[in-house]
Amino acid sequence: MNTFKSVFEQYDWDSIQSKIYNTSAKDVELSLAKTKRNLDDFLVLISPIAQNYLEQMAQECHDLTKKRFGKTIQMYAPLYLSNECQNICTYCGFSLDNKIKRKTLSDAEIKLEVEALKNVGFDHVLLVTGEANYTVNINYFLNAIALIRKEFSIISVEVQPLSTEDYERLHEAGVYSVLVYQETYHQEVYKKYHTKGKKSNFDYRLETPDRIGTAGIHKIGLGVLLGLEDWRTDSFFNALHLDYLQKKYWQTKYSVSFPRLRPAEGIIEPNFIMDDKDLTQLICAYRLWNEDLEISISTRENEKFRNNIIPIGVTSMSAGSKTNPGGYVVDPQSLEQFEISDERSAKEIAQIITNRGYEPVWKDWDKIYSHKVESYKS
Repeated sequence: MNTFKSVFEQYDWDSIQSKIYNTSAKDVELSLAKTKRNLDDFLVLISPIAQNYLEQMAQECHDLTKKRFGKTIQMYAPLYLSNECQNICTYCGFSLDNKIKRKTLSDAEIKLEVEALKNVGFDHVLLVTGEANYTVNINYFLNAIALIRKEFSIISVEVQPLSTEDYERLHEAGVYSVLVYQETYHQEVYKKYHTKGKKSNFDYRLETPDRIGTAGIHKIGLGVLLGLEDWRTDSFFNALHLDYLQKKYWQTKYSVSFPRLRPAEGIIEPNFIMDDKDLTQLICAYRLWNEDLEISISTRENEKFRNNIIPIGVTSMSAGSKTNPGGYVVDPQSLEQFEISDERSAKEIAQIITNRGYEPVWKDWDKIYSHKVESYKS
């Protein structure tokens, strides 16, 4: 079947980068004057010159988000099941070449971690593992999902790329969304960061969202690891990918995340620095381009930034996160994938959201509504 690769190959990194950095103030004003915007406008809105219009962008971003999503912020928590990994990735604490204690949660340990999250109030969990096909594979995922399915309204996963058939099995098991990040769309640079393991196959990873879409998963989440390459150019290609997916798998929902490279065991320093103003601009550009896109901010970001971004364009936030297997109660000292920046509890985050005039939502009401509709039809 045709995949995003055929679209991706029509674009040249250097040419796109040149367009972004040669955008004029007039180009920005023309894009901001529109009520419907396309990818060309997204390119303009992530340009350096567009930062001069950030206040205007943020105000419209706020208005569009409130119109489409209301004044709500969905709450979720990651649940790390394993730090075992067969890849060597120069930016990740789980990388195979890091001499660390590896841990994969047992059934009993998973239940203990779930109990801790439920006691806090979470109803949306994101299952995360390293990429170790021999230990944390489709059978392990299906078993974990079966253990926790009754405990959560929403189960999302962020694991290694799988086959279409395996994504279909996850869908049947009750998985609501799958997150997969290309890390960087710069193909040559990608090779330097991913030196060993299945993840070193750029094309297989690039075509993963097509397999997810074909399997009928309800929502697909994309993103790039901000800091590996020029964030503006990488973000254009991420938007290009989203645009393609939305047109081909139009019944699927989409989200975007913004992981900035954070300190972790044995990792490199960021190749490109992205400050808070840059990230605010990027969030605004995504919302002005795509009103329906869900926008997620994790605890990688600092307290001040997360507080201030609430009324601008965010639709979901993690809180009280642990990025190590068993980090909530089973094994708090196991190696984390990266250091979190916002260490406040979920209760504190929920209160801050409320104080800003928004409602923290602990489950995805759209999914619940759709289930009721299907039950009525049947």
